Amino acid sequence: LRLKDFDFTLSVSKTFDSLSLSLFTSILVYLAGVNCLAYDEAIMAQQDRIQQEIATTNPLVSDRQDLNVLQGEYAAEDTIYQLKIKDLHKKYSHIRKTRPDGNCFYRAFGFAHLESLLDDSKELQRWFKAVAAKSKLDLVNQGFTEFTIEDFHNTFMDLIELCEKQQSLGEMLSSFNDQSVSDYIVVYLRLLTSGYLQREHVFFQHFIEGGRSVKEFCQQEVEPMSKESDHIHIIALAQALNVPILVEYMDRGEGGTVNHHIFPEGSEPRIFLLYRPGHYDILYK
Repeated sequence: LRLKDFDFTLSVSKTFDSLSLSLFTSILVYLAGVNCLAYDEAIMAQQDRIQQEIATTNPLVSDRQDLNVLQGEYAAEDTIYQLKIKDLHKKYSHIRKTRPDGNCFYRAFGFAHLESLLDDSKELQRWFKAVAAKSKLDLVNQGFTEFTIEDFHNTFMDLIELCEKQQSLGEMLSSFNDQSVSDYIVVYLRLLTSGYLQREHVFFQHFIEGGRSVKEFCQQEVEPMSKESDHIHIIALAQALNVPILVEYMDRGEGGTVNHHIFPEGSEPRIFLLYRPGHYDILYK
């Protein structure tokens, strides 16, 4: 902001009294506020356009695709990623993509595990009765409001019951691409992650940065939609539902191989995820 931008002039003399100064300051503050507001609105509008474009071009959960599709996402001369894709080919044949909306880890986890249960009635019964059905009570006992979490839990249980009735993979995929159903599943998985972190707060406190408590971390980084996930989220959800996860990490690190981590360590993974900076997809052998 410059003085010459305003429709008045200031005398260099001492006639610019305290009242005039106060009025001038108020005008400056007002105009600065207007400019900041307009800037913020422009940024929000741009973010909305980006999200709409992502939603238009990316389903929440895609069909299973040949792993070769990854090669087309990177330039042929991008040696690091092309070598790592070749390394992935040694262990996996297909990929199922998820929308890059900040909820991709939970959506990928939810779909991959329920998909695996379609062909494993024994695991379905164990997981359905021993873990999923009891999960709401565990959250309520921790202080979560039953009224608040009930709809999310019911949607979660409805999908599990559909697996028990041997619904088709196409029906499962359709459910996960229904925005309301899919987001309710994500919300409930976020709550389960938060619940486990808070139950085991003594252990997890050592991994929380910024002087926050585990509860504050959960309220700020776990429970809100679109918040991205890291190791701590993966460990908590894997242990909360007793579903081991293997994550392949494909980034620009040196070497032509992809490193992986299993959560919890030493377990036999049931689902396989691909992590690229800020995003998770599902892998198939």
